[in-house]
Amino acid sequence: MAEVKMPKLGESVTEGTLGKWLKQVGDHVQKYEPLVEVVTDKVNAEIPSDFEGTLTEILVKENETVRVGTVIATMMEAGAVAEAIKEISKEVEVSEMATNGQELSIEKEATASQSVNARYSPLVLRLATDHHVDLAQVKGTGLGGRITRKDVLAYIEKGGATVPVATSPEAKSAPILDEAAKPVAEASILTPTTSTTAITATNGAAPEREEWIAVTPIRKTIATRMVESKHEAPHAWMMMEVDATPLVQLREKHKRAFREQEGVDLTFLPFFIKAAVEALKEFPLVNSTWAGDKIIVKKDVHISIAVATADALVVPVLHHADRLSILGIAKGIADLASRARANQLRLEDVQGGTFTVNNTGAFGSVLSQPIINAPQAAIMTVEAIVKRPVIRKDDSIAIRSMVNLCMSLDHRVLDGWVAGQFMRSVKERIESIDDQYRLY
Repeated sequence: MAEVKMPKLGESVTEGTLGKWLKQVGDHVQKYEPLVEVVTDKVNAEIPSDFEGTLTEILVKENETVRVGTVIATMMEAGAVAEAIKEISKEVEVSEMATNGQELSIEKEATASQSVNARYSPLVLRLATDHHVDLAQVKGTGLGGRITRKDVLAYIEKGGATVPVATSPEAKSAPILDEAAKPVAEASILTPTTSTTAITATNGAAPEREEWIAVTPIRKTIATRMVESKHEAPHAWMMMEVDATPLVQLREKHKRAFREQEGVDLTFLPFFIKAAVEALKEFPLVNSTWAGDKIIVKKDVHISIAVATADALVVPVLHHADRLSILGIAKGIADLASRARANQLRLEDVQGGTFTVNNTGAFGSVLSQPIINAPQAAIMTVEAIVKRPVIRKDDSIAIRSMVNLCMSLDHRVLDGWVAGQFMRSVKERIESIDDQYRLY
C-alpha cells in the first residue's frame, strides 16, 4: 500500500490545509492526475498523484490542516491491484477445495470481496475496539468492499457503536487487537470536548449591528505565517525616496508599441524588479536566509511577487529573474498573475523564492512597512509614483514623479549598512534610466 503525503509547497511552508478531494475512495487515479487541492498562505494548488493506482483510504478530511510529510491518504498501486486480485483468486480456489466438492453458496466475486473486506487495517481495528463496533455490520466503500477508517467513523456517527463490553454482549463480537496489530500513536479522531457556552458563541447568530465572517483555511494559514515571521525575525525597516521621472517618461514613450508588439502591458514593476535583481548581485547578502547556526547566501535570484486574488494574497515566484530582460520580466509577471487569479499555479510556481518585491503602489499606497516573507532576509515594496514639487541640487524647484521604496529586513542577517547600500543601488539604477535603456 502506497502512502500519499502532504507535499512541501515552498521553502518556508511547514503545513497545509486540504481544500477539496478531487478523487474519492475506490477511484482509479492516473499518474500526475490531480488528487486533492491544498491551500497554504502562498498558493491554492492541485496536488498530482505520483503514481497510477486506486485510492483506498482518505486519512485527512477537507479543511483540516496538517504538517508537511503527514500521510493524507493511501493508494494501491496499479501493479499491487493485479497482485491482490491474484491472491484473492488463490484464496477462493483453496476455499473451494476445502468444501470437498460441495457447491459454494456464493459467487467467486462475492468471496473475493469478503476476503478483501476481512483484511482490516490496524487503524480500523483500533477504532472498532475503542468504540465497540461489530465490523460485520459496517459496509465497506474501499477497494473490493474493504472497510476504511471513514466507513467506521460514519457508522459511529450514525449511532452504530455498541455500549461497552462490560454491559453489552454484542460487544463481544468486536475484533481483538494483539500487540503486533496495534498502530503507532496517532492523532485523536475524537471530537474535542467543547463547552456549551463555546458552542453557543460559535453557532449563534451575529448581533444585529455585526457581521461575522468565517475564517477561510488560506486566511488562517496566512495569519499563522505572519505571526511566526514577526515573532521569529527581528524586523528593521527603512525607506528610500526615488526620482522616477526618467522611468515615467520612458514608459510613456514605449507602452503603446510594447503592448501591440508583445501582447502584455509595460508597467513600472518590471523596472523595479530589474533594479532590485542587479542590486542583489551587487550585495548578495540581501539574497539570503537565516538558518540558526549559519546564513545561507543564495546564488540564484528568484523573485517572489505578491499577487492579489479574490480570496487572498498569493506569492508566486519569478525564477532566475537575473537572466531576464524587461520584456521577460513583464511576461513572467503577467503569466504568474493570470494563473494565480485562475487558481492554476503549479507547485514549482511557489517554490524557491529568495527575495520579495511587492507592488503596494498599485493600491495607491505611498508608505508601507511589510512583513518579511520568511525565511527570506528582506522584502521591498514599491509605492505609488506621485507628482510633487522637489528641490533639486541647484536649489531650483521642479515637479517630479517621486516614489518611495520601503524595505523590511531580518536584523539577524542584515544590518542597516548593507540594507542602505542595497537600497541606494536600487535608487541609482532607477534614476539613471534614459532613452537608451534596453527593454529587450
